[in-house]
Amino acid sequence: MERIIARLLQDFEKGKLSRRQLIKSLAVTATAASVAGPAPATAASNTGFKAIAVNHISYQVADYAKTRDFYADLFGMKVSQDDGSQCFLAFGDTFLIPRNKSGNTPRVDHIAYTIANWDKHAVEVELKRRGLNPKPDTENSFHVEDPNGFDLQISGKEMKA
Repeated sequence: MERIIARLLQDFEKGKLSRRQLIKSLAVTATAASVAGPAPATAASNTGFKAIAVNHISYQVADYAKTRDFYADLFGMKVSQDDGSQCFLAFGDTFLIPRNKSGNTPRVDHIAYTIANWDKHAVEVELKRRGLNPKPDTENSFHVEDPNGFDLQISGKEMKA
């Protein structure tokens, strides 16, 4: 719409449109835009949140201790909060959480993304506006489903687990 308005103004300035034609064209353009509603958000529109990090990856496995030892040994991840059924494996500002799960099929339970400028109320309002039905988890995070039904956690920098 901005391009259309710019072109109309240029045409007016060059004498290609009368003042009456310009006003009529602007009115039609504004009416069409209001009937159409806002443009849908796209990857290129940069609306929404700004992800700044992967906060953590929750990983369900048959034997968390085996997974813990593998990642700590191979990548030098720092083990913390080991409670006998899960632990945190820190690397940089991100961590992996292997958790015991019955069965032999390992799976990623969810991925948590840290966003800039965390404001719990504003985040909740935006997620609801998008029809994502946010579920509070911690004071600094919500869970939603992505378009494929995958559990996505959105968090602030202060969210640690």
